[in-house]
Amino acid sequence: MTSSKMISISILMNMKIHRISLQRSLLVLFAFWGVFSLFAQPTCTGNLGANIFDAGDFGSGTTNLITSDPGIAPGYTYTLSPPPQDGFYTITNNTGAWGGLYGTWLRTRDNSTDPNGYMMVVNASYSAGIFYEQTVDGLCENTLYEFSADILNLIQSGTANHIKPNVSFLINDEVRYSTGDIPQNNIWNTYAYTFTTEPGETSVKLTLRNNAPGGIGNDLALDNISFRACGPAALILPVEVANICEDGSPITLNATVQGGQFPTPALQWQQSFDEGATWVDMAGANGTSIQHTQLSGGYYYYRYLLANSPTNLANSKCRIISNVKVVYVQPKFHSVLDTICEGGTFLFGDTPLMQGGVYIDTLISSIGCDSIVTLALTVVPDGGLTAEMVANGPTCAGYQDGAIEISDVRNFYPPVSISLDGEVVMAEQASFSNLSAGSYFLSVYDRLGCSVEYNIVLSEPDSLRISLGPGRAIGLGDEVILPVTSNYPLASAEWAPPELVICDADCLKPLLQPLQTTTFYLTGITAAGCSATDSILIEVNEVRSVYIPNAFSPNEDGRNDRFALYADVPNVQEVVSMEIFNRWGALVFERDNFLPNDLSLGWDGTFKGKEAPDGAYAYVFRVRFLDEVELEYTGVVHLVR
Repeated sequence: MTSSKMISISILMNMKIHRISLQRSLLVLFAFWGVFSLFAQPTCTGNLGANIFDAGDFGSGTTNLITSDPGIAPGYTYTLSPPPQDGFYTITNNTGAWGGLYGTWLRTRDNSTDPNGYMMVVNASYSAGIFYEQTVDGLCENTLYEFSADILNLIQSGTANHIKPNVSFLINDEVRYSTGDIPQNNIWNTYAYTFTTEPGETSVKLTLRNNAPGGIGNDLALDNISFRACGPAALILPVEVANICEDGSPITLNATVQGGQFPTPALQWQQSFDEGATWVDMAGANGTSIQHTQLSGGYYYYRYLLANSPTNLANSKCRIISNVKVVYVQPKFHSVLDTICEGGTFLFGDTPLMQGGVYIDTLISSIGCDSIVTLALTVVPDGGLTAEMVANGPTCAGYQDGAIEISDVRNFYPPVSISLDGEVVMAEQASFSNLSAGSYFLSVYDRLGCSVEYNIVLSEPDSLRISLGPGRAIGLGDEVILPVTSNYPLASAEWAPPELVICDADCLKPLLQPLQTTTFYLTGITAAGCSATDSILIEVNEVRSVYIPNAFSPNEDGRNDRFALYADVPNVQEVVSMEIFNRWGALVFERDNFLPNDLSLGWDGTFKGKEAPDGAYAYVFRVRFLDEVELEYTGVVHLVR
């Protein structure tokens, strides 16, 4: 543990990197889906213009439903009582907020990062119907446009026997493209195609129509309907931020057009002064290049509009937009105010500082600019930062469910950062989970570099070991009790094959009575969820425990007065049949389906109510054993009086 921390700040070496979200127009290549199309071209492979549908994403709002019918679905009825029935639709920001949501429907929001963004939810009619239709005016003739939409199959993945939506895109009531069956994959799917306006055509009617029958399934959500001009790839290369020094020279930005869709191109360069939120035309900037001449420190944003003629360029529905190019002018003079904790070190360039004061140095930035930096450094007392820390190792050997928790941080200069082996949380408490056994370095430090540090070891618990002992051999019909030994208490036990195991309360001393040689497997589980497996081979010897006397004396002296079959039970389950024959082959006694060892059921030496004479008699026993095997036993018994 230490109360100080070395702080190293490389001024201007790692300047703020401006993350620029390039427009969709930047080198976007959409793959052609391959579903059937009528008169459709592949999706736009160049840049796109602004979306002509201002409300194509249905907007945003905090109420779950739009309360008035937007009138965009002539084939459907708007409802304020979700979920919609067959033939109805609604505009919502969350199907998961509906109390009566169908059990097979997804709980979903729209396809955007806006938590309140709206989408259209459609429960298809029993016949094909139009669920979106808009007319667009003011277009340019002989111009390529892309018509696209995001569609979600609302039926949950894995739900069987539900109809899949199938949507056609129509231009002036003519089918130009069809999606085919929209998959049940729990994600939004984008469908798009391009078409070219005819000579003299400046207005088109755009329609989305459902083709699949209604009933079970065929339910969809719709979002981000887009209709844009499509053209060649309009680029300002390279696409990365252009860095120049404040005392450097102006730079030239060149328009690169890749593709021949616009044989007579017209350009208009634009600049943004609010990081790309809004754009203004640059006066007279209509050539293929411009110069950035502003050398004051800061970020500058440029793009250009491109169309096939000056007339089309003036029409926002006929032009496309290049990627955004950012120029960063790095300032020459910098003033830095900073503070360090007492006992800490501040690295100013290559110079470590421990005392407060004003320092000036000339540093070279990461892009090679000379920068004069004035640092005002203040040293503050170390307040003795402390934190409560709890570490729990993995519950089982090999598991990754350990955790380290930090709370009750005190005596700090906010904000606080908590770091565990490079993972940083900006908070006054943190929990690091899914940890395996091992050593970890934890540090808690505040804004000024005051810190407390820990080396933490999460120990690996002993592996769970269970044993069923050595294999055993038993006779057919024998039982064996199999105790389980373990180095941890077991909460449960799972046996295989389960149908051959008779368990007690916790199944840790089961009764086994296999009918044939069997390997038994046990998976033992502790209360913490650790598990281990062992097996044992129980070898069953097919002993047939049957004894048949070779003589009997039915003289009522209490000894050997009946002829019967003797056997071990349950080794033998039943005497299926017993037949006795005299020397001439006549049947003198028979009995079926009785238990062994019962003399009262045996032959008493009589035939037709009279004593049979002394002599040899043939017998046939048919015996059924515990394993359902039936065997026949034959021989001769001597009757002696």
